[in-house]
Amino acid sequence: MIRVENLHRHFGGFHAVDGASIEIAEGSITGLIGPNGAGKSTLFNVIAGVLPPTSGRVFMGDHDITGLPPHELFHKGLLRTFQIAHEFGSMTVRENLMMVPGDQAGETLWNTWTQRRRIAREEKALRAKADEVLAFLTIDHLADEKAGNLSGGQKKLLELGRTMMVDAKIVFLDEVGAGVNRTLLRTIGDAILRLNQERGYTFCLIEHDMDFIARLCDPVICMAEGKVLAVGKAQHIMENEAVIEAYLGTGLKNRVKAESQA
Repeated sequence: MIRVENLHRHFGGFHAVDGASIEIAEGSITGLIGPNGAGKSTLFNVIAGVLPPTSGRVFMGDHDITGLPPHELFHKGLLRTFQIAHEFGSMTVRENLMMVPGDQAGETLWNTWTQRRRIAREEKALRAKADEVLAFLTIDHLADEKAGNLSGGQKKLLELGRTMMVDAKIVFLDEVGAGVNRTLLRTIGDAILRLNQERGYTFCLIEHDMDFIARLCDPVICMAEGKVLAVGKAQHIMENEAVIEAYLGTGLKNRVKAESQA
């Protein structure tokens, strides 16, 4: 679904992404790991149109999407979430979802005077869709809660719900587990798996929790210093000496060795 070819993104003399090439297969949940400063979020930002590349190409299917702005990619079904959730805190959880789809009749001042019935029909349909999404994510009990009052994990679920309001084709999740307790992280993982298996969503996610990565992701891509260091199944990545040296550290190396001897 996504093909990145020899991508570079420079900030002055700093090469945040330095010739990275990756492929994300349709229907997969691909993990992207690496140390802080490896270029993971910058790679996401270039793919999602937040940043232009210095050089290189990005393809979605057979279409060159290099440098397209986020709103155009949104309409193509490519969405990106951020490590820090961007909810509208003073609005309810349901309202946060209802405002996601674009080109709503109520967005035009003239229509608020002349198309009231159309607007009412759209809002009824959006409300029903939002309630279905909340039920899917098991947070329907929070529908009327102000989004600003949610916990970190609940806000991550809300962001996931936004992608369901427009039937996304591929979603880039940036550190979905950051600041989330283990119970909610499992709920988030369950939702990602269901969206992948039942609705055909393709995911690529940045995450530092290797247990979470191992549960969800195949393949796993490891980046270091702006380059792709290794690609493979989670267990193989965790046992890869170059990955251990660059990112995971001797602590995980000893853990993997202990588990293999158990």
